[in-house]
Amino acid sequence: MNYSQFFNSALNRLHDERRYRVFADLERIAGRFPHATWHSPKGSRNVVIWCSNDYLGMGQHPKVVGAMVETATRVGTGAGGTRNIAGTHHPLVQLEGELADLHGKEASLLFTSGYVSNQTGISTLAKLIPNCLILSDALNHNSMIEGVRQAGCERQIFRHNDVAHLEELLIAAGPDRPKLIVCESLYSMDGDVAPLGKICDLAETYGAMTYVDEVHAVGMYGPRGGGIAERDGVMHRVDIVEGTLAKAFGCLGGYIAGKAEVIDAVRSYAPGFIFTTALPPAICSAATAAIRHLKTSNWERERHQDRAARTKAILTAAGLPVMSSDTHIVPLFVGDPEKCKRASDMLLEDHGIYIQPINYPTVAKGTERLRITPSPYHDDGLIDALAEALLQVWDRLGLPLHQKPLAAE
Repeated sequence: MNYSQFFNSALNRLHDERRYRVFADLERIAGRFPHATWHSPKGSRNVVIWCSNDYLGMGQHPKVVGAMVETATRVGTGAGGTRNIAGTHHPLVQLEGELADLHGKEASLLFTSGYVSNQTGISTLAKLIPNCLILSDALNHNSMIEGVRQAGCERQIFRHNDVAHLEELLIAAGPDRPKLIVCESLYSMDGDVAPLGKICDLAETYGAMTYVDEVHAVGMYGPRGGGIAERDGVMHRVDIVEGTLAKAFGCLGGYIAGKAEVIDAVRSYAPGFIFTTALPPAICSAATAAIRHLKTSNWERERHQDRAARTKAILTAAGLPVMSSDTHIVPLFVGDPEKCKRASDMLLEDHGIYIQPINYPTVAKGTERLRITPSPYHDDGLIDALAEALLQVWDRLGLPLHQKPLAAE
């Protein structure tokens, strides 16, 4: 039997649907972010990254790099295995304490990625609650959807950020049934924010637990970088907070934080935690350094918001179709998968600008976009160059502008 035909057929479907993904071979340059070297078939050249989730550039911060190098030099590289077999190394213990403190919770638990923390955390929590009903936002991330699916519980989807619909479902479930509300705080494709206060109100009124994914908000919002829940003053009302170390903190890993008994139960039952190797000591030390820095330094957050606001203003003034967002996410609507991919290719090849296309299934068909994420290190010149490059690409692809570009001063 020719097994290759099955895989070739699957790949051909992606090509036909314009969903086949090509990865750019990039080498970031420490101290020069957002600049990177692009290794292409035609040779290497400098490019500017405009879509990194290293939102604050902490992956190159001297404190973070220094902590990683010092720990690797002192204790070596790997963790030696799972925590159940190899033990828990001290930098990991310190990191979990730092994360619990960040969110004002009794305990936290570290996973190998944000995806795993959602997938394993949600499914384990729900399985431990008899007759649990999961109420999940319609635009939750794939990792959350997988966690809900693997829980094997009854699930109901409420319309995105629609608290009236959520309340209808809570009422229908009845007061005696255990309920788990699962949502994100900041949705990364549209850049909109969940009404966490109202969701907590409903949870308290109808006896539900709350699980909030703060992946795209930790480090960047709140006086200490605790996320949207901290910014909005509802952290103490959220039962379980989930976050990542791979975005604003510039490292790797995911985690959940909550009451000690909740975290201990997940630790004791979650296969995605029990049977996988722990994060290496050097990564844990680097993440701890990033968290400690951002708990006291507001420069990165303030500069980040300033750069995002200027990028939105410049692109909007140029007539480019910037989708409305109150956060640091700057989505640029394209609405066609092939043109979205071509726009990305043209920006990289002709202008040295790297922005990945966002196509289905990450977003719904017909809503394809370029997702731009300014950092504190994108200066005015880079923003102006981005606007000019986008205008040229839009013109070549025949994409519509919302208004005529402003005349140069």
